[in-house]
Parts: sequence; structure tokens; C-alpha cells
Amino acid sequence: MRFASLGSGSAGNALLVESSAGGSPRRLLIDCGFGPRELSRRLARLGLAVDDLDAIVVTHEHGDHVGGVPAVARRFEIPVHLTWGTLSALSARAFGDAPLHLIEPSKVFEVAEFAVEPVAVPHDAREPVQFVIDDGQSRLGVLTDLGHGTAHITRCFARLSALVLECNHDEQLLAQGNYPPALKRRIAGPYGHLSNREAGQILAALDRSALACVVAAHLSEHNNHPDLARAALLGHGGIAADMLRVADQEEGVDWTLA
Repeated sequence: MRFASLGSGSAGNALLVESSAGGSPRRLLIDCGFGPRELSRRLARLGLAVDDLDAIVVTHEHGDHVGGVPAVARRFEIPVHLTWGTLSALSARAFGDAPLHLIEPSKVFEVAEFAVEPVAVPHDAREPVQFVIDDGQSRLGVLTDLGHGTAHITRCFARLSALVLECNHDEQLLAQGNYPPALKRRIAGPYGHLSNREAGQILAALDRSALACVVAAHLSEHNNHPDLARAALLGHGGIAADMLRVADQEEGVDWTLA
């Protein structure tokens, strides 16, 4: 299994996962905050087109994660998997004839030969989940958009091969920045986003016995810096420098083995 971020940040998120464990390559897109044209442009960097996608799975309804999903699914008739809470925050009509499949937290479902486990997380959305994806050979965890870690998350994200982990903000930069006080409280609150320090603490609490790669993701353009995220994960998370990569908004991160 391998994965690539097509872009990660408040302006749009999409993560492509590919496996050939069953023979021919199968591809899953986690979230899509980009419209059809922009998604096509970003996929082309990897030599792929939207028609190469087998399904889209959605974490929650915020625009930077789901903004492009209805149009992409409708135009290309790609199946979409999402929770009832997420669907209720959107319009089912917007998906046209694209197949919609409801998923439940903690209930593993199979799509495109992947076993996908939705994991409930604390975030200010209707029914937000993150995912653990297993192709029978590797386990990839995707853990972004949450306000704090939980014992349930620690259990579900154990023994991963690779992890995409939110490092949204540096606490000092956020506190001293120009955001309105209410927005600062929302970001730093228990249903907001992970700071670098909190991401490092979550990583340190995981069973990392099989972990070979960590990608820091969803960095704030104004309240973080890649070097600060790296330092927090290396210092708190107990991983080696050659295991760590950082995804950005424009380039994401290139193909990475899970």
C-alpha cells in the first residue's frame, strides 16, 4: 500500500490511497476539498485521472474536506461513503446519481478491497470520523481534525504501518496571532484542532512497534511552521527523523509507502 496527499490545509484536503495487494491497483480518496478541475490537476501530478478512483470516503462535512465531493462524485459517478451525521449536514441531491453508502463509527466496511475502520473523534462536526485502512499487508491511519486524543483513538490506531497526523498549530503562535478570540478558542478547544504538542503526545501514546512513516498534516498557514511540527513529533513522539514527512497545502506529499 502507498498513499499521497494531494494537498493538506485549511484551503483543501485530499489523501489518495492505493493498493495492489489484490492484483490490479485499487484507489481510495479520503476527503476532497477540491473541485473536479483542481482535483484533476493534482491527480495528474501522479499520472492519474479522476476515473482511476474507486471510491471516496469522507471524514466530516467541513468545506476543506468535503467541498469538492458532491461535484466530483456526481460528475464521475464515484461511490461515496460517509456517516449519517455528515450526510445530514449536506444535501443528498447534490450528489446526483452517485451511489451513497452510510457508514458507522467502529464498524469496519470493505471498499475496493480495502478494509476501512471509521473511528469516532472529538471535533465540532455532526458525526466526524477518521480512518484506519488495511489492505491485508499494511495498516494506514489517518488522524486529522480532532481536538484531543482519547483512549479509544489510542486503541484503534495501534500497530500502524504509517500514520497521517494533524499538527495544526503551534500554541504560542496561535495565542499571539491575529485571529479573533472566539476563533482561537475554537481551534485550541477540545473539539477543535491538535496543536503540535498534542499531536506529539498522541503519537507517543500509540503502539508504534510496526510504524515506519509519519506524515504531519493540516498545518495552519498562519499559526504553524513545518520546523515546529517536526520538532514536536521528534521530541514528543519518539520517532526517528527519517520516518517523518510534512504535507503542505499546494504540493501535499508524494507517494509514500505504508
